[in-house]
Formats: sequence, C-alpha cells, structure tokens
Amino acid sequence: MSAFSRRIDGFSVAILAAVGFAFWAPGPGAHGGPLHVDVLTSVAVTLVFFLHGAMLPVESLHRGVRNVRLHIVAQVTTYIVFPLLGCALLQLGDAGVPKPVAMGFFYLSTVSSTISSAVALTALAGGDVAGSLFNATLSGLLGVFLTPIYASLLAHSVGMRLSLGAVIESVAFKILLPLVFGQLLRPLLSSILDRHRQAAQWVDRGSIVLIVYGAFCDSAQAGVWNHDALFPALISVGLAAVMLTVISGAVLAAIRVARLDRASAIAAYFCGSQKSLANGLPTAHAVFAGSSSLGLIVMPLLVYHQIQLAVGAFIARRLATGGTR
Repeated sequence: MSAFSRRIDGFSVAILAAVGFAFWAPGPGAHGGPLHVDVLTSVAVTLVFFLHGAMLPVESLHRGVRNVRLHIVAQVTTYIVFPLLGCALLQLGDAGVPKPVAMGFFYLSTVSSTISSAVALTALAGGDVAGSLFNATLSGLLGVFLTPIYASLLAHSVGMRLSLGAVIESVAFKILLPLVFGQLLRPLLSSILDRHRQAAQWVDRGSIVLIVYGAFCDSAQAGVWNHDALFPALISVGLAAVMLTVISGAVLAAIRVARLDRASAIAAYFCGSQKSLANGLPTAHAVFAGSSSLGLIVMPLLVYHQIQLAVGAFIARRLATGGTR
C-alpha cells in the first residue's frame, strides 16, 4: 500500500498547491485570463473522459457480474441512499451554511464511486476484486447520466438555475461522446495505454489539478472567498466526516440485511462509501460551467476525497491484518 499512499499524497499536495496559487494570483487563471485556463480545462475534461473510455475494461467485467446482492447494495447506496443524505444536507443552505457549499454536498452525494482506489483498497483488504471492479465501473457509467440530472433538478433549491437541456448537451459533448469514442478505440489503444499507464495517470491527475486551479481562480476573482472564507472550509471538513460516518453505517447495515460474505462485504463497503474525484470534478465543470461559485461547490468533494482515502486505507489495513468487518 505504500506506493499507493505516496501517489495519493503527491496528488493531494498538487491540489493544495493549485488552490493556494489560485488565491495568491487568481487573475491569470480566471475566466478570460492570459493563461486561458477555461479553454484548457474544457479540452482537459474531454481528454480525461476519452482516456477513461479507452482504459475501461468492459470486456473483463463478466467475472464480477453474477454477485447480484453485492451490486444491489453498492448501486443503491451510491445513487439512492447517498443522494437522500445529500438532500438532507442541501437543506443546510437555509440554516447558515453557504448555499454553494450546501449544493456541493448534494452534488458530492450524486457522484459515482471511485474505480482505482475502491479496487485497490478492496484488493488490499482481501475482498472481491472482480465484484469491486464491476460495481465501480458500472457506477461510473451510470454517473455520466445520473449525476448531471440530479444536480440540475435540485439546484433551484439553493437559488441556482440550471437548464436540464443545456446540462445534458454539455455532458453529451464533453463527457459522453469522448467516453464512447475512447471505448470504440480501445482495441487500438489499449496496448499503448498499458505500456504508458503512468503517463495516462499524469494526464488524468494533471487535468484534475487544472480544473481545481481554474475553479478557485474564478471564485477568488469574483470575491466569493471573503474574510469569512475559512468557514466554508471548516464546515466542509466537519460535514464530510459526518457524511462518511453516516454512509458507512448505512452500507454496513445493508451488508447485514443482504447477508453478504466477507469478500463481497468488503467490496460493497469501498464501492458504496467512496466518491470519485476523477469523475466528479470534470462533470462539475460541465454541469456548472461559468458559475463563479464552482470553487465552493467542489470544496466538499475535494475534502471528502481526502477523508475517504485516509479512512479507507486505515480500514483496509485493519481488514488485511485480520480485523473484523
């Protein structure tokens, strides 16, 4: 797990550096700035989902398809239980929490599960890797459609206006089409990408850092972060920890009801409790394009991502050394 942890740590440092640089000098990276980050980000989002499509091992998913109870627990948690919790947190927009942050928590609740970390942690803990890969991949595919629809339907509750038609159009061109083209070209590109997997990861993570930088530059330039800016960050940390605790309890309860065996339970936990930064941030850029509050909206996802990895690594190590589920 040490190599996995080092990659995550370096990635986290890069994200924090991007946020810090955006606050220090927002002008160059803001919309219309000399770096043209808005244009670069749109290209990066398209490239990320093209690579996701080209690297998606759909043909190998048959190994994990038979464990129906695992799939039900993982997908119902991700797209029904999690959004219900997000709806509850969305109401905090009327109780003192900044409305973009409240929207950010709801948006976080609708994002797909991770693939790389969920599968890696499942493997470390001795769980059903094939089942984890199937559910994480299925979750990512469903999220292409469900995440934007959820976000556009409830954005009005915090004073945001999103046109469902415009959102679907943006997602279709920036996410769905690149994903489909990547999958169609997978037979030609898979061997090349396998040989250069590290470079593909650099592109993927570099694009995420660029999205974070552009989002926070726009927010800082628009004055979204004022002298009370520490409050959104602190409330995001606290609510993200609460959210992970509640959803972990919900997943464990569902595991008991479904009577999953140990290997399936491990896969269900990591697929059901984790949210994908790699899918969530590019999708947020497509859904909330042009919003000066994008930095606040993605803050909960950024924070939750760090907490889920730290907690997930701890749980996986404990399970690997014989801890009970």
